[in-house]
Amino acid sequence: MVRIYWTPSGEVHALKGIDAEFSRGALTALVGPSGSGKSSLLRILAAIDRPTAGSVLLGGEETAGLPPKRLRALRRRAIGYVFQRPSDNLVPHLTVAEHLEVAEGLRGGGDTGLTELVELLGIGGRAGHLPSQLSGGEQQRVAFAQAAVGRPRLIVADEPTAELDSRIGGSLLDGVAALAHTGAAVVVATHDPQVVSRADRVLALRHGALEAETRADRRLSVIDESGRIQLPPEMLALFPDQRAVISEEDGEVRITPP
Repeated sequence: MVRIYWTPSGEVHALKGIDAEFSRGALTALVGPSGSGKSSLLRILAAIDRPTAGSVLLGGEETAGLPPKRLRALRRRAIGYVFQRPSDNLVPHLTVAEHLEVAEGLRGGGDTGLTELVELLGIGGRAGHLPSQLSGGEQQRVAFAQAAVGRPRLIVADEPTAELDSRIGGSLLDGVAALAHTGAAVVVATHDPQVVSRADRVLALRHGALEAETRADRRLSVIDESGRIQLPPEMLALFPDQRAVISEEDGEVRITPP
Protein backbone atom coordinates (compact mmCIF):
# COMPACT_ATOMS: atom_id res chain seq x y z
CA MET A 1 0.00 0.00 0.00
CA VAL A 2 1.31 3.42 -1.04
CA ARG A 3 0.34 6.94 0.05
CA ILE A 4 1.57 10.01 -1.80
CA TYR A 5 0.71 13.61 -0.90
CA TRP A 6 1.04 16.44 -3.41
CA THR A 7 2.29 19.77 -2.07
CA PRO A 8 3.38 23.04 -3.72
CA SER A 9 7.00 21.88 -3.35
CA GLY A 10 6.39 18.47 -4.93
CA GLU A 11 5.39 14.90 -4.06
CA VAL A 12 5.69 13.52 -0.54
CA HIS A 13 5.91 9.71 -0.44
CA ALA A 14 4.47 9.18 3.02
CA LEU A 15 4.14 5.38 2.70
CA LYS A 16 6.21 3.30 0.30
CA GLY A 17 4.75 -0.13 -0.18
CA ILE A 18 3.55 -1.10 3.30
CA ASP A 19 2.59 -4.78 3.57
CA ALA A 20 1.26 -5.80 7.00
CA GLU A 21 -1.53 -7.63 8.79
CA PHE A 22 -3.12 -6.69 12.12
CA SER A 23 -4.69 -9.63 13.93
CA ARG A 24 -7.70 -9.47 16.22
CA GLY A 25 -6.82 -10.01 19.86
CA ALA A 26 -3.39 -8.40 19.55
CA LEU A 27 -1.90 -5.02 20.51
CA THR A 28 0.46 -3.70 17.82
CA ALA A 29 2.73 -0.70 18.41
CA LEU A 30 3.82 1.44 15.45
CA VAL A 31 7.15 3.14 16.16
CA GLY A 32 9.50 5.37 14.23
CA PRO A 33 10.76 8.96 14.16
CA SER A 34 8.52 11.87 13.25
CA GLY A 35 7.84 11.76 9.52
CA SER A 36 8.25 8.00 9.27
CA GLY A 37 4.62 7.50 8.22
CA LYS A 38 2.94 6.37 11.46
CA SER A 39 0.08 8.87 11.36
CA SER A 40 -0.48 8.34 7.64
CA LEU A 41 -0.76 4.59 8.20
CA LEU A 42 -3.15 5.07 11.13
CA ARG A 43 -5.43 7.33 9.10
CA ILE A 44 -5.60 4.79 6.27
CA LEU A 45 -6.23 1.90 8.66
CA ALA A 46 -9.05 3.94 10.20
CA ALA A 47 -10.52 4.61 6.73
CA ILE A 48 -10.12 8.37 7.23
CA ASP A 49 -7.72 8.63 4.27
CA ARG A 50 -7.46 6.45 1.17
CA PRO A 51 -4.25 4.94 -0.19
CA THR A 52 -2.83 6.28 -3.45
CA ALA A 53 -2.28 2.70 -4.59
CA GLY A 54 -2.71 -0.74 -3.15
CA SER A 55 -5.34 -2.61 -1.18
CA VAL A 56 -6.69 -2.22 2.36
CA LEU A 57 -8.85 -5.05 3.71
CA LEU A 58 -10.85 -4.91 6.92
CA GLY A 59 -12.31 -8.28 7.81
CA GLY A 60 -12.01 -9.27 4.17
CA GLU A 61 -13.80 -6.14 2.90
CA GLU A 62 -11.88 -3.82 0.62
CA THR A 63 -12.07 -0.26 2.00
CA ALA A 64 -9.96 1.68 -0.48
CA GLY A 65 -12.60 1.77 -3.21
CA LEU A 66 -15.79 2.09 -1.16
CA PRO A 67 -18.08 5.03 -1.96
CA PRO A 68 -18.22 7.68 0.82
CA LYS A 69 -21.58 6.58 2.27
CA ARG A 70 -20.55 2.93 2.62
CA LEU A 71 -17.15 3.97 3.96
CA ARG A 72 -18.79 6.06 6.71
CA ALA A 73 -21.03 3.12 7.61
CA LEU A 74 -18.03 0.80 7.80
CA ARG A 75 -16.11 3.27 9.98
CA ARG A 76 -19.04 3.62 12.34
CA ARG A 77 -19.62 -0.13 12.61
CA ALA A 78 -16.14 -1.61 12.59
CA ILE A 79 -13.51 1.00 13.59
CA GLY A 80 -12.80 2.92 16.79
CA TYR A 81 -10.37 5.88 16.92
CA VAL A 82 -8.61 7.48 19.90
CA PHE A 83 -6.89 10.85 19.48
CA GLN A 84 -3.68 11.91 21.24
CA ARG A 85 -5.18 14.67 23.40
CA PRO A 86 -7.70 13.35 25.94
CA SER A 87 -9.98 16.36 25.51
CA ASP A 88 -10.23 15.82 21.74
CA ASN A 89 -12.01 12.51 22.29
CA LEU A 90 -14.83 13.81 24.48
CA VAL A 91 -17.74 16.28 24.38
CA PRO A 92 -17.57 18.69 27.37
CA HIS A 93 -21.29 18.62 28.24
CA LEU A 94 -21.77 14.82 28.13
CA THR A 95 -21.20 12.54 31.10
CA VAL A 96 -19.24 9.31 30.83
CA ALA A 97 -22.46 7.30 30.64
CA GLU A 98 -23.84 9.59 27.92
CA HIS A 99 -20.67 9.25 25.85
CA LEU A 100 -20.97 5.49 25.96
CA GLU A 101 -24.70 5.55 25.23
CA VAL A 102 -24.10 7.72 22.14
CA ALA A 103 -21.32 5.40 20.96
CA GLU A 104 -23.56 2.39 21.55
CA GLY A 105 -26.37 3.97 19.53
CA LEU A 106 -24.09 4.91 16.65
CA ARG A 107 -22.55 1.46 16.40
CA GLY A 108 -25.96 -0.14 16.66
CA GLY A 109 -27.32 -3.58 17.41
CA GLY A 110 -25.87 -6.74 18.86
CA ASP A 111 -23.91 -7.35 22.02
CA THR A 112 -22.06 -4.10 22.70
CA GLY A 113 -20.16 -5.43 25.73
CA LEU A 114 -20.68 -2.12 27.54
CA THR A 115 -20.78 -3.47 31.10
CA GLU A 116 -17.65 -5.52 30.52
CA LEU A 117 -15.83 -2.51 29.04
CA VAL A 118 -16.38 -0.11 31.93
CA GLU A 119 -15.16 -2.72 34.39
CA LEU A 120 -12.20 -3.70 32.22
CA LEU A 121 -11.07 -0.08 31.87
CA GLY A 122 -11.81 0.85 35.48
CA ILE A 123 -14.36 3.63 34.90
CA GLY A 124 -17.39 1.97 36.52
CA GLY A 125 -17.54 4.62 39.24
CA ARG A 126 -17.35 7.58 36.87
CA ALA A 127 -20.63 7.16 34.96
CA GLY A 128 -22.12 10.49 36.06
CA HIS A 129 -18.94 12.56 35.69
CA LEU A 130 -18.27 15.19 33.02
CA PRO A 131 -14.86 15.23 31.24
CA SER A 132 -13.78 18.24 33.32
CA GLN A 133 -14.25 16.11 36.46
CA LEU A 134 -11.92 13.38 35.19
CA SER A 135 -8.14 13.12 35.16
CA GLY A 136 -6.31 12.85 31.83
CA GLY A 137 -5.88 9.12 32.34
CA GLU A 138 -9.58 8.66 33.10
CA GLN A 139 -10.51 10.66 30.01
CA GLN A 140 -8.38 8.35 27.86
CA ARG A 141 -10.01 5.30 29.48
CA VAL A 142 -13.41 6.70 28.49
CA ALA A 143 -12.07 7.36 24.97
CA PHE A 144 -10.96 3.74 24.62
CA ALA A 145 -14.27 2.53 26.05
CA GLN A 146 -16.34 4.48 23.54
CA ALA A 147 -14.01 3.38 20.73
CA ALA A 148 -14.53 -0.26 21.78
CA VAL A 149 -18.32 -0.22 22.34
CA GLY A 150 -20.03 -2.69 20.03
CA ARG A 151 -16.92 -4.84 19.60
CA PRO A 152 -15.41 -3.23 16.46
CA ARG A 153 -12.85 -5.18 14.47
CA LEU A 154 -10.19 -2.47 14.78
CA ILE A 155 -9.22 0.23 17.29
CA VAL A 156 -6.50 2.71 16.36
CA ALA A 157 -4.91 5.23 18.72
CA ASP A 158 -2.46 8.04 17.96
CA GLU A 159 0.01 8.57 20.85
CA PRO A 160 -2.65 7.95 23.54
CA THR A 161 -0.17 8.23 26.43
CA ALA A 162 1.76 11.27 25.14
CA GLU A 163 0.11 13.73 27.56
CA LEU A 164 0.04 11.39 30.58
CA ASP A 165 2.73 10.83 33.18
CA SER A 166 4.37 7.39 33.27
CA ARG A 167 2.35 6.09 36.23
CA ILE A 168 -1.03 7.05 34.77
CA GLY A 169 0.05 5.94 31.31
CA GLY A 170 1.11 2.55 32.63
CA SER A 171 -2.23 2.09 34.37
CA LEU A 172 -4.08 2.98 31.16
CA LEU A 173 -2.02 0.46 29.21
CA ASP A 174 -3.09 -2.34 31.53
CA GLY A 175 -6.65 -1.72 30.39
CA VAL A 176 -5.71 -1.28 26.72
CA ALA A 177 -3.79 -4.57 26.65
CA ALA A 178 -6.73 -6.34 28.28
CA LEU A 179 -9.05 -4.66 25.77
CA ALA A 180 -7.01 -6.00 22.84
CA HIS A 181 -7.16 -9.50 24.23
CA THR A 182 -10.99 -9.43 24.23
CA GLY A 183 -10.89 -9.66 20.44
CA ALA A 184 -10.20 -6.30 18.78
CA ALA A 185 -7.13 -5.54 16.72
CA VAL A 186 -5.59 -2.57 18.57
CA VAL A 187 -2.97 -0.50 16.73
CA VAL A 188 -1.17 2.28 18.60
CA ALA A 189 1.30 4.80 17.13
CA THR A 190 3.73 5.72 19.88
CA HIS A 191 7.10 6.95 21.10
CA ASP A 192 6.39 5.62 24.61
CA PRO A 193 8.66 2.74 25.75
CA GLN A 194 5.87 1.55 28.05
CA VAL A 195 3.55 0.99 25.08
CA VAL A 196 6.31 -0.84 23.21
CA SER A 197 6.99 -3.12 26.18
CA ARG A 198 3.28 -4.05 26.51
CA ALA A 199 2.69 -4.67 22.79
CA ASP A 200 2.31 -8.16 21.38
CA ARG A 201 4.39 -7.01 18.44
CA VAL A 202 6.14 -3.85 17.25
CA LEU A 203 6.32 -2.55 13.68
CA ALA A 204 9.12 -0.05 13.02
CA LEU A 205 8.65 2.46 10.19
CA ARG A 206 11.45 4.48 8.58
CA HIS A 207 11.08 6.92 5.69
CA GLY A 208 7.63 5.57 4.91
CA ALA A 209 8.72 1.94 4.68
CA LEU A 210 8.31 -0.96 7.08
CA GLU A 211 11.79 -1.47 8.49
CA ALA A 212 11.38 -4.26 11.02
CA GLU A 213 8.96 -6.29 13.08
CA THR A 214 9.62 -7.30 16.67
CA ARG A 215 7.73 -10.13 18.32
CA ALA A 216 8.61 -12.51 21.15
CA ASP A 217 11.90 -10.61 21.65
CA ARG A 218 13.01 -11.26 18.06
CA ARG A 219 13.64 -8.37 15.65
CA LEU A 220 12.86 -9.36 12.06
CA SER A 221 13.88 -7.35 9.01
CA VAL A 222 11.08 -6.95 6.46
CA ILE A 223 11.25 -8.14 2.84
CA ASP A 224 8.70 -6.60 0.49
CA GLU A 225 7.01 -8.26 -2.47
CA SER A 226 9.79 -7.09 -4.80
CA GLY A 227 12.43 -8.75 -2.64
CA ARG A 228 13.79 -5.56 -1.10
CA ILE A 229 15.01 -5.90 2.47
CA GLN A 230 15.21 -3.11 5.04
CA LEU A 231 18.56 -3.14 6.81
CA PRO A 232 18.73 -1.75 10.38
CA PRO A 233 19.99 1.87 10.30
CA GLU A 234 23.06 1.02 12.36
CA MET A 235 24.23 -1.35 9.60
CA LEU A 236 23.96 1.12 6.73
CA ALA A 237 27.47 2.44 7.38
CA LEU A 238 28.79 -0.96 6.26
CA PHE A 239 27.42 -0.30 2.76
CA PRO A 240 28.64 3.21 1.78
CA ASP A 241 28.04 2.49 -1.94
CA GLN A 242 24.52 1.18 -1.21
CA ARG A 243 25.47 -2.08 -2.88
CA ALA A 244 25.77 -5.57 -1.37
CA VAL A 245 26.81 -9.09 -2.24
CA ILE A 246 24.13 -11.65 -1.40
CA SER A 247 25.18 -15.29 -1.22
CA GLU A 248 23.60 -18.53 -0.08
CA GLU A 249 25.35 -21.53 1.39
CA ASP A 250 23.74 -24.52 3.11
CA GLY A 251 20.45 -22.66 3.49
CA GLU A 252 22.09 -19.59 5.06
CA VAL A 253 21.84 -16.23 3.28
CA ARG A 254 24.66 -13.72 3.77
CA ILE A 255 24.63 -10.01 2.91
CA THR A 256 28.13 -8.51 2.75
CA PRO A 257 29.76 -5.35 1.36
CA PRO A 258 31.25 -5.72 -2.14
